[in-house]
Amino acid sequence: MTTISRRGLLTSGAASFTALTKIGATLAKERIETMQITRNGARPSGKGPEAWFTGTVRVDPLFQVGDPARLGGAHVTFEPGARTRWHTHPLGQTLVVTSGLGFVQCEGGPVEEIRPGDVVWFPPGEKHWHGAAATTAMTHIAITEARDGRNVDWLEEVSDAQYRT
Repeated sequence: MTTISRRGLLTSGAASFTALTKIGATLAKERIETMQITRNGARPSGKGPEAWFTGTVRVDPLFQVGDPARLGGAHVTFEPGARTRWHTHPLGQTLVVTSGLGFVQCEGGPVEEIRPGDVVWFPPGEKHWHGAAATTAMTHIAITEARDGRNVDWLEEVSDAQYRT
């Protein structure tokens, strides 16, 4: 990359200005070529698989960043009473609640209520579940990182008794 000092610009005039303009255009082009915008609706919604969820769940993929990054995110809507199975994440998980009323629970801990604006962090390997309240839907943005291509380990179903606790 060419370096142009302020003094060089002042002393060499138009030639330096032209060079600076070309460098700026090149940098702008590089930034544009590396940025990616995924338009709303470009990725299809999907029904949450029964192997991962109890009840009706819709998953809208938001992003999946490839190597060398390992970040992924989804907008997940749980209908009343719907929930995940017990599961863990090798690098943890962040939930940002965007609407409704829901529950989260870590193994051995109490069921906690979550509302819009709440941010929940599950550390790596912590066994947990999350879902909607019994009479109110809940939507959150789920963000995870993958390790060795895997971002979640699905476990057993959350029983109705565990859900009501």
